Amino acid sequence: MEISGRRVRRFRMRFRRDPLAGIENIENEASCCYCDLKISYFNEPIFRIGRRFSGVMKIWFSIGLGFGVASLILVTMFLLLQFHPNPLFSNRLTSAVFGFSPSTRVSLSGIAYVFVSTVITVSAHELGHALAAASEGIQMEYIAVFIAAIFPGGLVAFDHDVLQSLPSFNALRIYCAGIWHNAVFCALCALSLFLLPLMLSPFYNHGETLTVVDVPSMSPLFGYLSPGDVIVSLDGIEVHKPSEWLELAAILDKQNSETSNTSLYLGGSRIFHHGKGYCVPISLIEGGFKGKMVENQFICPGDLTAFVPMPCSNAAHTEGSVCLDAKDIVKLNKCGDGWMTTSDTDIKSGCVCSQGESCLQPVHSPGVTWTEITFRKTSSEDCSSLGRDFNASYCLGTFVFVGDLIAMSHSVHLTAYQPRWQFNFFGKSFPDILEKSLTCTFHVSLALVLLNSLPVYYLDGESILESSLQSFTWLSPRKKKKALRVCLVVGSLLSLFAVFRIFLVGLPQSRQW
Repeated sequence: MEISGRRVRRFRMRFRRDPLAGIENIENEASCCYCDLKISYFNEPIFRIGRRFSGVMKIWFSIGLGFGVASLILVTMFLLLQFHPNPLFSNRLTSAVFGFSPSTRVSLSGIAYVFVSTVITVSAHELGHALAAASEGIQMEYIAVFIAAIFPGGLVAFDHDVLQSLPSFNALRIYCAGIWHNAVFCALCALSLFLLPLMLSPFYNHGETLTVVDVPSMSPLFGYLSPGDVIVSLDGIEVHKPSEWLELAAILDKQNSETSNTSLYLGGSRIFHHGKGYCVPISLIEGGFKGKMVENQFICPGDLTAFVPMPCSNAAHTEGSVCLDAKDIVKLNKCGDGWMTTSDTDIKSGCVCSQGESCLQPVHSPGVTWTEITFRKTSSEDCSSLGRDFNASYCLGTFVFVGDLIAMSHSVHLTAYQPRWQFNFFGKSFPDILEKSLTCTFHVSLALVLLNSLPVYYLDGESILESSLQSFTWLSPRKKKKALRVCLVVGSLLSLFAVFRIFLVGLPQSRQW
């Protein structure tokens, strides 16, 4: 991520591997918090390619020059936007650029995706510098891959004096080449993500079902869903893509918040009224257990759930609460105006139920949501062989989730791809792995574009800014150095402030990636 002509480090230990061992042109350097691997094996091949296609590459990297200078200006504006008074504004920018919010909990698999994506994008970045220099007739000294503390990176080393002797325009082509290659890499990843459903269409259906890839042990859905299961609906509304799942969860959570001020009072207890009821047979109500009031909360024995009449229901058969089995209740017809569904054939308008039934709603506390999740089980061969016709009753299951809906929706890994044929676990997970790899590579490439465009010390932004100032011929060399120093100091301070603002201030609720 930097172009280096000279480096100085203390307490360093250098050693070369014996060429007789079969590994040539490789050098290692290590210290207490730094280690690298220098490779000069590719010097000649890259230089020959750059000289052979010199004319084409100069045009290519001239386009990159314009992009690099524009990126430097836009990133500077991005730094100034960090002074926006609303911290959520910074979090949205962070999510858009890096693909996660500051409070995202990155899993071990997420770390692997980031590491592999970093290696790929850094290689593309440094290859851009090397090819741009080769097109100008400059051969690199070596390529280095390093780890500083816990952060991986890379650099290409050139003769500093030769770079300084180049015209500013030619030098800018070299300095902007890495950013330009990362930007092109972003575009390729975005195009691949857009065409991925078409490319995988011979082997996978896309957007027809929502398949479970993994349910972490910390997820509230652990034990209810298994990898390979298909989620059919959320509160009666069919979902086909992970984006629909998250959007619908947000809508239901918002609806829950908006109705949280509506409540009824029973026996001195404030009970949350969410408008989601069930038409329960009166015979089942009369045979149920009566709920007990303990410290303003209804207590039911075992796994039973407390139900009370809807406020609009004329249920004379129920006084207080009745304890019923939620697994049986969710199979009944629905009533109340709190349900969101694309079909109202099984929902009674208002609190109206058939004769011999009463509209009851579950009791729970404010801030939690009662949500039905319907899924297709694929653990048995009979269900997995049904293909798209999976509406058999013995393959469908429904359970109720009560709790934080937003946290639940982010706790399970889903994919919109469904295999056309029976694959092993890797075959079922391949589209999700490929999609996540492309997405992660896109965000890492975009992050490298912005990082190396920052007007700070030791990054490409410093060299781009220095060469750009050389074009101002009306400034004396002394004033150019002073302007460069001021810009770098201010840019470094703004960058530190941005990091503090994004990652340390106002962390929202965490989710897993």
